[in-house]
Amino acid sequence: MWVNVLAFLLTHLLTGMSIIFNQDYVCITESGSFTTNSRYGKNLDHILDSLPDNVSKSGGFFTATAGQDSNKAYALGLCSGDLNPHDCYGLVKSAVRDLRDKCPDHKEAISWSGDPACIVRYANRPFFGILELEPTTAGTITQDIGSNLPRFDTIWESLTDRLVRNASNGSFSRKYATGEAYLTVSQNINAQMQCTPDISQEECDSCLRAAKSSFKECCHGKQGGYVQKPNCMFTFDLIPTITQDQKPEKNQNKSIWVPLGESSSAILGLALVSACCIFLWKRTNIQGDKEDSQEVQLLDLFIGSGNHENSSENVETSQEFPSIKLDILLAATTNFCDENKLGQGGFGPVYKGALADGNEIAVKRLSRASSQGLLEFKNEVMLIAKLQHRNLVRLLGCCLEKNEKLLVYEFMPNRSLDLFLFDSSLATQLSWQKRFNIIKGTARGIMYLHEDSHLRVIHRDLKASNVLLDHEMNPKISDFGMAKIFCGDQNEANTNRVVGTYGYVAPEYAMEGLFSVKSDVFSFGVILLEIISGKKNNGFHLSEHGMEIMVKR
Repeated sequence: MWVNVLAFLLTHLLTGMSIIFNQDYVCITESGSFTTNSRYGKNLDHILDSLPDNVSKSGGFFTATAGQDSNKAYALGLCSGDLNPHDCYGLVKSAVRDLRDKCPDHKEAISWSGDPACIVRYANRPFFGILELEPTTAGTITQDIGSNLPRFDTIWESLTDRLVRNASNGSFSRKYATGEAYLTVSQNINAQMQCTPDISQEECDSCLRAAKSSFKECCHGKQGGYVQKPNCMFTFDLIPTITQDQKPEKNQNKSIWVPLGESSSAILGLALVSACCIFLWKRTNIQGDKEDSQEVQLLDLFIGSGNHENSSENVETSQEFPSIKLDILLAATTNFCDENKLGQGGFGPVYKGALADGNEIAVKRLSRASSQGLLEFKNEVMLIAKLQHRNLVRLLGCCLEKNEKLLVYEFMPNRSLDLFLFDSSLATQLSWQKRFNIIKGTARGIMYLHEDSHLRVIHRDLKASNVLLDHEMNPKISDFGMAKIFCGDQNEANTNRVVGTYGYVAPEYAMEGLFSVKSDVFSFGVILLEIISGKKNNGFHLSEHGMEIMVKR
């Protein structure tokens, strides 16, 4: 086995490494092409149609074949080790759809699409259980580590070596590892590694170490990135080190329960009664202690407000969502000074901040006079805390201290899309390729909300100013204060309170209060027209020819 691995690695090194950047799929032309109605095409369709269901029901990994001889099709699907079956199904389904669109007549192709990435691969040749290190795709965050690079390198090597061992030592059904390592007072290194379970321990080790080497050769010193190969995936980034408030009640309860578990049943009963009394006493005194416990406030915000529909999910969100101390945010924003103010919305002002190590954040501050803002605050925390995608703005945490209600986001240095589209000087920076990438990224974010996430979410306020741009001009959808969750097979809903922005709201929603995924699609269509034309919409009106979008000339 080791001879084969070493031979493969030697060939790989001698022939040179070819890395495809910022692409989550590869159409392999060397394997030839096929026609739609060919025997191979029908065999491939048969296994790809059932692949999402088979992968999600088989613990996140499945291989399949169909046909015989030269018409035989082989397919493999692998989900990230931390996904539940529902999310796994959606990501594999999306990857299959992407490969059919992007590689429609290729006999062999591979996709690493999704966030977190999954592998969907097919070919007209056997590849199960065979280590292959090419093709390789990679991507990186352009920001550099900076002067902290020597310390970063040491910690990064230690963390990734540990994860390589953990992943390669996994079982046949799971070769996955994830972990964090402390870097600075405000940052941790977070990394994930995974192999397809059909290769051996030694081959998984070799694949992941080759992925590490690929990243170091192309992208050393960056603050995050990924490398993807046919048999393994590696990704890492820097995440905030957010210290949650201490929870002495939990620790005290734990120290009491351990010895009591070894006592008599009578004492146990007495302890139960005492615990109930303590709980009721604490609950009646919550109002007086709110400023001392952000967790209590967050919990009370969801449950105590009268919204019991999803109370168990709300409790889970309040317990797991990071709370950030007010002192940290006051220092980061220089006491919310006007110079750091980025803008003003219905929720309240938004400020730019810088943490102690220089990492930038955006802080949204709820206006104390805004009752509607409180509802948006709840909605934002409940939704975006459960949604993770490269084209959604990441919510890092919240703060509820001294009557402040603050949301903390990753900072988007290029602000919002509308600033570039409708400013004659900035618009020149948007080449057609950049505009196309913004369109694709926004569409991916909407697709995730509507189909690929474990929640089916209707945004209801999609507009150019809610599409933010990172340092590489990648789009990220923001502002989920108006969003709604659809449950089960629900396709549409009615409301007496129409929200959104004039000009982006679908006519059936504006006039009848009827909204669905089509409402977001309509809004996306308006954004699409604005990106292409460079002109701002000025609402819509009815004419004898039907609905028309007005634009400013």
